[in-house]
Amino acid sequence: MFKIQTLNTIAVAGLDRLPRERYEVASEIARPDAILVRSADMHALEIPGTVKAIGRAGAGTNNVPVAEMTKRGVAVFNAPGANANAVKELVLAAMLMSARNIAPAWQFARGLEGTDDAIHTAVEAGKKAFVGFELPGRTLGVIGLGAIGVKVANMATALGMRVIGYDPTITVARAWQLERDVEAALSVDDLLARSDFVSLHVPLLDATRHMLNATRIRLLPKGAVLLNFAREGIVDDEAVIEALDAGHLHGYCCDFPSNRLKDHPRVLTLPHLGASTLEAEENCAMMVAEQVRDYLEQGNILNSVNFPEITLARNGVCRLAIVNSNVPNMVGQISTDLARAGLNILDMANRSRDEVAVTLIDLDRPCPEATLEDIRAIEGVLSVRALTD
Repeated sequence: MFKIQTLNTIAVAGLDRLPRERYEVASEIARPDAILVRSADMHALEIPGTVKAIGRAGAGTNNVPVAEMTKRGVAVFNAPGANANAVKELVLAAMLMSARNIAPAWQFARGLEGTDDAIHTAVEAGKKAFVGFELPGRTLGVIGLGAIGVKVANMATALGMRVIGYDPTITVARAWQLERDVEAALSVDDLLARSDFVSLHVPLLDATRHMLNATRIRLLPKGAVLLNFAREGIVDDEAVIEALDAGHLHGYCCDFPSNRLKDHPRVLTLPHLGASTLEAEENCAMMVAEQVRDYLEQGNILNSVNFPEITLARNGVCRLAIVNSNVPNMVGQISTDLARAGLNILDMANRSRDEVAVTLIDLDRPCPEATLEDIRAIEGVLSVRALTD
């Protein structure tokens, strides 16, 4: 039986993908085989040596010590695209709220006092301060064209907006999903110079930290709106506030409140609501539970942030799932140990990604423990599992 530890409340729809006859699931559990997590920070946790996989029920993995897990041969999974529709809808809401000045207008209306006639008079006198603009014909720049960015771009074209996208690492699959009217920017700077709205959909890395700084914000047309529902730190908050106070930016909408941002009249801050829908939570939980299960039971890998994608249909009595450093002659050494034990390889797949490689080998009979120990002793082998069910 596999043991799964949950560090946050995981949607029941996801946990139901782990059959109780094969999985024990609990928040407190000894020697877990895998961990399911949402937002809990795992960097300071002591992660047991029995852990073979970590499933993040969401897209970002900043709260998971991915580099350390990679060195230990632990696969880290996420759920890209499972919350894409939820984030897309929030971006749309933020664009509309900013364009129509809904937040300050709502505060104005809530502060009205007096009789109904007095309120009506104040409304007619005050509404001119909240005149907004419409979205059709405006230009949206989308930085990052993954699952979320593509949905945001396509949504905007459906609203009659001109859309410019930038993503130097866009996949062929994502490119096929884009509406044909979406234009390609030459660079981030090129996109900024031509956009009335800019929506960010990139991970927080060293290369993207403060991607939107004072220099780049000045490239935006006067009256532009900046939207950040990706990660805190991608935007330089101080630079944004300066641009808002100077009247260069019309508004800033983000999911990451701070003392400097939350009270600014031209900033709309939300409490990290991007993926906070029942549908998104269920989608993320189901996707990541299925991926972790497939890895534990079959060794297959899909949507791992640190391991290569690999799938092999079962064909044999025993499957070896081996994680090792991506160096020459690993498969040769493994095959030699299997041959020495008289084991016949019925099928095999090997995939690599950066410094890590994964090999799945189907054998004609169970692999002796002594042979498993021989493989584990090969320099560069990070983990070995024999799967017989």
